[in-house]
Amino acid sequence: MEHAIAHQTDKSRYVLTVDGVEAGACHYVDAGTTREFNHTVIKDAFRGQGLSAPLIKAALDDARGVGKQVIASCSAVAHFIEKNPEYRDLLRPEGI
Repeated sequence: MEHAIAHQTDKSRYVLTVDGVEAGACHYVDAGTTREFNHTVIKDAFRGQGLSAPLIKAALDDARGVGKQVIASCSAVAHFIEKNPEYRDLLRPEGI
């Protein structure tokens, strides 16, 4: 099983594909220096395979790379940050 993650800036989302098939997405809204992650979904056929973690990691790594602070209104993103404290510095003070 080979997966890839692409940033679709025109749709404000990161898309995860597995063997060329769209498996999930992490959606966001940008406002100035802040990126609010508001929805992450893994399609039913791909759930339970641990795919949300690499998707969210890539999205947060990209936010860091472009200097964005993060609001984690998506529960999956908030949970990922709680479990991976190396990403807590990205949070805007009221971001979790």
